[in-house]
Amino acid sequence: MDTKGKIKNAIPHTLKTVDIKDLGKKIQGKVRDIYLRDDQRILITTDRQSAFDVILGHIPYKGAVLNLLSQFWFEKTRDIVDNHMISVPDPNVMITKNCQPIPVEMVVRGFMTGVTKTSIWYSYEKGERNIYGIEFPEGMIKNQILSKPIITPTTHAQVGQHDERLTREDIVNGGLVQKELYEQMEKASLNLFDFGTKWCRDHGLILVDTKYEFGLYDGKLTLIDEIHTPDSSRFWVEDTYKERMKKGQEPDNFDKEFLRLWYAKRGYTGEGQPPKMATDLIIKLAQRYIDVYEKISNKKFDLFDYPIDKRIQNSLRLYFQ
Repeated sequence: MDTKGKIKNAIPHTLKTVDIKDLGKKIQGKVRDIYLRDDQRILITTDRQSAFDVILGHIPYKGAVLNLLSQFWFEKTRDIVDNHMISVPDPNVMITKNCQPIPVEMVVRGFMTGVTKTSIWYSYEKGERNIYGIEFPEGMIKNQILSKPIITPTTHAQVGQHDERLTREDIVNGGLVQKELYEQMEKASLNLFDFGTKWCRDHGLILVDTKYEFGLYDGKLTLIDEIHTPDSSRFWVEDTYKERMKKGQEPDNFDKEFLRLWYAKRGYTGEGQPPKMATDLIIKLAQRYIDVYEKISNKKFDLFDYPIDKRIQNSLRLYFQ
């Protein structure tokens, strides 16, 4: 069976949530089911699809792509900043250190773009020129490169809430994060983005923007959650970027901006009842997640058979034995 057929057959059986007895206290995030056990967090990455801080549906293989791609990047960036990964006993599972989360998302942007209310293009198009405490010149156009990457931090929204814009002054002066620690977060974020930019460019992609989440473990700054995935980052195709810009077209992309634009065209940007995902949209999204994994990692993504609940439980049982 071809990839498209396999994805279509998997749609009714996607991983929506996982309930495992005796694994520990369960917390449900937007995309991950988290179990707390001793000094560890067990992250089970489901196929839930979020955008605009809303769960919109479920995409086959998405959870495994996010988990395995994060594993790839965590291994590559350990020398830049510590991360929470301990082990990956299953394509959808990561065992991590139980860090104390820092309540600020570090969003790094290399381009003037975006459709969400926290994006810089959203504000710029409405006439704002001081955004996140940063001054932008007149005459910028959507999707153009910035003179240098910038940090536009936000709050870390819970399920059903929306991220809110912050400035460096809001964070430090408001006591959200101590100045010295926040400066460490800024440095780590820019270094991670620089590494990701160069790696992606060597693999035919542009890392447009991304978000990083940090925590503290034994008092040390630690990268948590995920890194440089299609959920946390925007990727464009490098070969066609300049030509499409000249024609006034949106860049070819390998991220969930495709999904955001699909909803935005139908008048939905996070408020009210979202339109139901079309089957064709689900298949295209799943293929994009798989494609970006393969491009970045140089590895073939192995399509597995759904349902996967029992596989995950067996993987965890063997790990903890």
